[in-house]
Order: sequence, then C-alpha cells, then structure tokens
Amino acid sequence: MPMHPAPPQDLRGLVQAFSQTAQAVLDLGHGCRDADFERETQCPGWTVKDQLSHITGIESRLEGVREPEVAVPDYAHVNGEVGRRIEESVQLRRGRPGPDIVAELDHVLAGRFATLNSPGLSEESIIPGPFGPAEAAEVLRLRSIDVWVHEQDIRQALARPGNLDSPAATVFLRSLFDALPMLVARRAGLELGTIVIIDVSGPILARTGVRVEAGADGRPWGHKLFTGERVEDDVPGEDGPTTSLSLSTDALTRRAAGRVSAADTAYQVTGDEEVARRVLDAIVVTF
Repeated sequence: MPMHPAPPQDLRGLVQAFSQTAQAVLDLGHGCRDADFERETQCPGWTVKDQLSHITGIESRLEGVREPEVAVPDYAHVNGEVGRRIEESVQLRRGRPGPDIVAELDHVLAGRFATLNSPGLSEESIIPGPFGPAEAAEVLRLRSIDVWVHEQDIRQALARPGNLDSPAATVFLRSLFDALPMLVARRAGLELGTIVIIDVSGPILARTGVRVEAGADGRPWGHKLFTGERVEDDVPGEDGPTTSLSLSTDALTRRAAGRVSAADTAYQVTGDEEVARRVLDAIVVTF
C-alpha cells in the first residue's frame, strides 16, 4: 500500500519538507507567551524554549556560525559525549528569554532557506551536516526528521496538534519503514517465520510488513513485505503466525521517537499481543 500522502522523491521536495516544518516551529515560537516557553515537553529535560534553542543552534552551525564553548552540567537527561554536544546549544541559550531565541531562529532560518534554495545545489552536493559533511539529500532527510520530531514535542506541550500529514512527517515514517526489517528481525527477538504487519490509520495512511527469515549467515533477517517488487511480497504467506498492529500517525511516530512508552501507546492488535509488545519495544529509532 503506497503511503498517502507520498514522501518527497527529489531534492526540491526535501527542501520543502525541511522548510515547512522549520517554519512551523518558528510560527509556534512566535505564538508563545512567556509561560509557554517554560512548558515541559516529552523530550526528557527540555522545555519548549530548549527545543527552540536546539534547532537554532544546529541550523546556525550548519550555516557556518561557530558558537562559543560552554560547560554542560551533569544533567540527568544528558547521556554520553554525543548527548553533551547536543546539549551545548541549549545550555548556551538557557539564560536568555524565549522571544530572543525566536528572533535568533527567525534570522538563522532566513539564511538556511536561502542556502538550501541555491540553484547550484543538487542531491549529491556535499554540504555541512549534523554528523559532518554529507550529500545534501541525506542532510535534508536528517534535518527534516529531527526538526519535525521537535515540532511535535512543542505542539504536544502547547496542546496545538498539527502537521501530522506534512512532508516531513512522511520522511520520518519512510525512514522508520526502511529500518523496520532490521528492528523487527534483530531487536525484537521474534521467531523465524513470524510476520508483523503495521497499518497506519491516519492522517498518513500506510501499510508495511516484515517476515522474519534466516539470513545467509544464519542470523534473523527481515524480509520486507508490500514492496510491490514481487507478487509474493504483497501476500504475507502461510509460513508463520501473523500479528497486525494498527496505530495512528501520532501514536506510531511518538513511540518511534521514544517520547512515549509502549505501555502508553494506543494501538489495536490482531494476533499475538506479546509479539506486538516486542515490536513496540523495538521500534525506537534515532536518525
């Protein structure tokens, strides 16, 4: 079943996906009152203002701005060196009022949008990325996912739901579906022959499936179903038990982003409840 709406297929579509979610974050920031900036979000340790600071810092660095060094305290939510580096932009801005962060983000995004809409930019162009230089298409995919997840964090904290069928949302869901065979086969620990089907009930409509098989190395391997590449891919088959999960776009993406536990995720299951729970435990991803 094709995803509807479909994820972007080219660089212009990825630029639009990133720009739309980044602009949505900026608009949410402009609509915040002073108390709103201090609302806790589902991202551990971060307020709405911290979310805005994070996005501002990342996009500023990608535009070539060198931020001053800052010491990051041993916060409970900071894990490892990567987590400490991510926290630096947030820590640098913690003493500033929310409206100042929004004004800075407004300025930074104006530069980012101009850079990413440059006529000379192609999918293969090497540009600065969050993990080092990379092809523009990959950088935009990663930034669309990250900003959209944080947009949803902000929306949840402000009780302002929206953009669940945006282009960036489809980029997130496509990346999750691409990772699902590995997650189901290796992380969920399911028996060979087990079939898992995930139906996304909206506002994005989609279906994906995985059959756990034995790989050439003898280890579990996930065979993706419903690809349309072969007739048998469209039919789960008779070689194992099938468990189907149905979730809304919001429920699936909040779980996949690690913002809610499996126990707090709303879903319907047909088949083995234990298999469903293992899958939900396994699908937390970072991109």
